[in-house]
Amino acid sequence: MSYIVASSAIVRNFSQLLYSVQQTRQIHRWVAPTLRELKRRREKMGPEAVLPRSTHSDWNYNAEIFAFGKRLSEHFDAGLLQQAFTHQSFIAKEEVKQAQVGIDQPQLGLKDNQQLIEQGEKLIQQYVQAFLLTALPNLPEEGIHALVTHLTSEDKLAYVSKHLGTTDIILSAEFPVTERLLANTLKAVIGALHKSSGDERVYLFVRDFVCTQLNQQDVNEYWNIDDPLSLLQEYCRKKKIGEPEPRSIGLIGKNTILAAHNVAIYCNKEFIGSGYGESIETAIREAACDSLRQLFGTEHNMKPINFSLELRDIVKHLKQHELKGQ
Repeated sequence: MSYIVASSAIVRNFSQLLYSVQQTRQIHRWVAPTLRELKRRREKMGPEAVLPRSTHSDWNYNAEIFAFGKRLSEHFDAGLLQQAFTHQSFIAKEEVKQAQVGIDQPQLGLKDNQQLIEQGEKLIQQYVQAFLLTALPNLPEEGIHALVTHLTSEDKLAYVSKHLGTTDIILSAEFPVTERLLANTLKAVIGALHKSSGDERVYLFVRDFVCTQLNQQDVNEYWNIDDPLSLLQEYCRKKKIGEPEPRSIGLIGKNTILAAHNVAIYCNKEFIGSGYGESIETAIREAACDSLRQLFGTEHNMKPINFSLELRDIVKHLKQHELKGQ
């Protein structure tokens, strides 16, 4: 019985295959030449013109501005939010248009976002640095500065701005919008949020959209240390934990091109870190890097950064840090 069932299944599959082949053969001969001709004509016309979204007939700018704030679950003053998206180049362009049609003193009733950009830039720097000082308390000032520079760089802010949906709402003479324009718009939006909702909402905005770009990232990649052994020695002297002492603890593949030295670093006879290298110098450098990661709390198996820190946690930590410094 099972043999008959298997045979019928084979026959059914073969019938389906034969039917598909017959269907393929029924395609008319004119289809392929027509598709080739359409492709040739499309390539001859060149790339399609990219126009701003505002040129579409169904565009409603006020609705887009309102929807932007609601998507972010933030309360914005309507006038400030519109100002955040209005760049000086757009106002200048519109004034030229009105002058061309005979208006001597054009009055658009719009304010540019330059002041909001400056305010937002300061707020981003301030809150990103405060968050990192709290989330990574053992990382020295140079490391914090490197991370702040990375997170507040133009390309990172432009990436956040683009994915928040600012591209189509920006009022500017430039099109398509550049990374600088996107980054400045995000700064202006943060400045408008500060005037509309205060410090708490701005901090949460910066934490959730800017700082979280470090999630599942190796923070050590963004701080380039030229001489890790010298930095380790300086750090150990500052913390009074003893002079770091490199020791060779292993060698694999001696007298071969695949030799690997294993070096460990001790302070006051306590193991700090280790590393491998094709030479003693390279192994010492890797061991020093590993030791710094262990001391800074940024080792490869470090705990995930706490992105749930509230503003009160930041303020409390900074106050304690100031008291210890005094």
